[in-house]
This record gives sequence, C-alpha cells and structure tokens, in this order.
Amino acid sequence: MSMPSTEARAVTPGTVLRGRGIVPGIVRAEALVSPETISGWGGIDPAQGTIIERRHALCGVCFTGKVLVFPGAKGSSGWSGFFQSTRLLGTAPAAMVFTTVTTKAVLGAVVTRVPTVSEFDRDPVQIIRTGDIVEVDGDAGTVTIVG
Repeated sequence: MSMPSTEARAVTPGTVLRGRGIVPGIVRAEALVSPETISGWGGIDPAQGTIIERRHALCGVCFTGKVLVFPGAKGSSGWSGFFQSTRLLGTAPAAMVFTTVTTKAVLGAVVTRVPTVSEFDRDPVQIIRTGDIVEVDGDAGTVTIVG
C-alpha cells in the first residue's frame, strides 16, 4: 500500500493550484476525485450523472453538481456528446479539473459549459481529495481548496 505524497498531506485550506482556464466561469462545490481517466462513451450514464464503467474506481458514484477532478478523458470522440447530454439532462458536474489536455476532454468541457481548468503547476488528482470544497475559476485558471 503506497502512502500519500508529503505534498498531498501538507495541503491546507487556501491552497491554490495554478493552471490554464479552458472554460470561463467560477464555481464553488464539493470535489469528486477520480484516480483514473474517465470514458464518456459507455463509461457514464448521462441520465443519472454517474460513472458506470465496471472496472472504474468510482463505478456507481454520481458526479452531478460536483467538481470532477480527473486525469483526463479516454475512449472515442463520443466523450463530448455524452457529457453534453449531462448538461441537457441536468446531471452535469459543476466544474471540471483535469491534468491531461486532449481534444476529447476540452470539447467535452466546452459543450458541457462548466468552468474548467487544466495544465496545472501541481497535479490536482494528487492534491485535492474527494469531499474537499474547491473553487474553480476558469477565468483566472485557478483552483482553490476552500475547505
């Protein structure tokens, strides 16, 4: 069993991660951190706002209204269509924070129309914990751990 990094344990409220704003807007909500990439096509249920990929660590967990923190998108170009459906169905995450920029992830964030930040100075997946309250500022390109 691996221990969390020293940096991850040293995080306190007020910690700011600096990155690149992808979709503008500011939102404050509870974080849901995925240690794995997320598949849009067949990996999420847009009607329920849940991850349904069987082997995923968060299978069965709802992301609706949460700040989805994840390494990036995997799978086909259908990723963006599935996340756009979450917006249309009212089950979208409140914001997206991802480490790896791909056309799938960026287009998904754009069509979902939620504040999104990527390309960080530190890995948000290693620093933010599920349940943390975070503020995502897509205008400034920052994510602040509020509490």
